[in-house]
Amino acid sequence: MRGHAPSHPERTLRLPLPALEALVAGRGPVPVRQRGEALLAEPLLNKDSAFSETEREQLGLRGLLPPGVLTIDDQVALELEHVRRKPDPLEKYIGLAALQDRNETLFYRVLSEHLEEFMPIVYTPTVGRACQEFSHILRRPRGLWITPDDVDRIPTLLRNAGRADIRLVVVTDNERILGLGDQGAGGMGIPIGKLALYTAAAGIHPALTLPVSLDVGTDRRELLDDPYYVGWRGQRLRGDAYDAVVEAFVTGLAEVYPRALVQWEDFKQHNALRLLDRYRWRRPSFNDDIQGTGAVALAGILAALRRRGGRLADERILLVGAGAAGVGIARLLTARLAADGLDPSAARRVIVLVDSRGLVFEGREGVGPDKAPFAQPTDRLEAWGLAEDDLRDLTAIVRAVRPTTLIGTSGRPGAFSESVIREMAAATPEPLVMPLSNPTANAEATPADILAWSGGRALVATGSPFDPVVLDGQVRPIGQANNVFVFPGIGLGVIVAEAQVVPDAAFLVAAETLAGLVSPERLAAGALFPAIGELRSVARSIAVAVVRRLRDDGFGRPIPDDEVESAVDAAMWTPAYLPYVPA
Repeated sequence: MRGHAPSHPERTLRLPLPALEALVAGRGPVPVRQRGEALLAEPLLNKDSAFSETEREQLGLRGLLPPGVLTIDDQVALELEHVRRKPDPLEKYIGLAALQDRNETLFYRVLSEHLEEFMPIVYTPTVGRACQEFSHILRRPRGLWITPDDVDRIPTLLRNAGRADIRLVVVTDNERILGLGDQGAGGMGIPIGKLALYTAAAGIHPALTLPVSLDVGTDRRELLDDPYYVGWRGQRLRGDAYDAVVEAFVTGLAEVYPRALVQWEDFKQHNALRLLDRYRWRRPSFNDDIQGTGAVALAGILAALRRRGGRLADERILLVGAGAAGVGIARLLTARLAADGLDPSAARRVIVLVDSRGLVFEGREGVGPDKAPFAQPTDRLEAWGLAEDDLRDLTAIVRAVRPTTLIGTSGRPGAFSESVIREMAAATPEPLVMPLSNPTANAEATPADILAWSGGRALVATGSPFDPVVLDGQVRPIGQANNVFVFPGIGLGVIVAEAQVVPDAAFLVAAETLAGLVSPERLAAGALFPAIGELRSVARSIAVAVVRRLRDDGFGRPIPDDEVESAVDAAMWTPAYLPYVPA
């Protein structure tokens, strides 16, 4: 496919290497070849009213802008005024997307300085609604769209992106978007949102990132019947035809952007697990729904152990939901227990799995290879005193297992009923309850209910943002067990380390680092995660720890210990304007 590339590919690049290197490094002046309207139309370079008088003269902008020159801080204040004027979260999403399409530096300055306010807009929960209405709110397409019709020309499509270098790709097949299921082309909102958080939190320059949709069709009839649907019109591909699209994408990416880290995002359980296992040793890649969720859940448990004492091996962890997220949590917990010296059979005493059919045990119908490693032996069911009728009853299972930690990834609102929480609280002085399902409406229980039903003794962390709970006159902050606390730092660490694979050790050290970053004050108040406003410093700390672990385990380049932090800092872009000169 190399023969399909343009004869002078540098002429098609939005940012030639000299300009890209200067922008990423944060060193000006930046040599730019665009002039006039073309410069204003390039969101990676546009400064709007912040172009200086000299730049306006040299770059053909005189007369194309109002005469007033503003600072980036002036522009941030104006954009806050614009967005806050909109009462509806989806309209705020559309407004921020328009800013990103016009001026990326300003967009990331706004987002990074106001993460607590705008992360729920650019990501969960509002992004779920944006995915559902994608065809009707799309203004300017972003990223790369690959359909079954493109299977023989993917390198050409990748070159059409016009990027000199790509270091990070987030790709989805759109089938399991948050807890909303198949969203067809609308799933592209997730890679776009994830990459925005990579840049805001970890400072990965947007010019080095690419969101990708493997649009292999949809089985959602209302999308196919929508005359304005923008996606590939056809039933979702399965089997060999589906695998051929994924394989062509991976092969094409290796040809055009061989140094790119791939994050698999929102694939349905079976595909998510098998594609991760197929490609993770072939190129640097990971699945955030599986491994990132595992890391953030483990971090919450380790933070709880910091507060209440004890060892992970002495916990009883009940996982409700055995999709990609639930299996990912169980896998990483097993890896951490193995590192602590426990064998797999002992790990099954710690980890208990419940799916839509009830308790997962050996010999039960419908226990596939993904869940089999966590199936309970039948003699343990007898020891717990569970009758056949109890195996589908979560309250009965909680009463028998007496879990110290309850984690939900089921996507079923109300799954953690009052009887479930009361049974748990009766057996555990300070139970840990983590309803992780997104978006907010899918949470297995609300923090207010969990605290009320547990007599205020539960430690609570949620997947979606929730307001603090006032209980007996005390304000209880609710830590958000959001993957955003781990994936930006892991991605940055892998890129800096130039690792060719992403081993489980990266997620283990990310979880351990995150748990250690929760301040004593937040722990004392019952919050198990840092505040969202601390996200950038959290990402930096995790990246430093990941670089060191990858180096020590032989997966990353041999950076001297005293140079690791400076290498991470050098890779973290701060959204600020640089001076431009004509190329």
